[in-house]
Amino acid sequence: MKRKIYCVFFKKKMIGLNIQSYPGKLGKKIYKKISQKAWNKWIKKQTILINEKKLNMLNTKNQKIIEKKMINFLFKK
Repeated sequence: MKRKIYCVFFKKKMIGLNIQSYPGKLGKKIYKKISQKAWNKWIKKQTILINEKKLNMLNTKNQKIIEKKMINFLFKK
């Protein structure tokens, strides 16, 4: 049976993520409050941002930029 959560992105009950897709406390928050559908929307948006801004995900500064954008996208819609 799929795990149901209240998705704060769509503001309704939806199917949650199967696994914690991001490390640490933020990852736990995403796992508990973000649906699979919302996470998939973020992955598409993330790809666009990385390509448009020519970000290198091995660079710590660029990782922080994407993390900030992810928080804004998922939780401050």
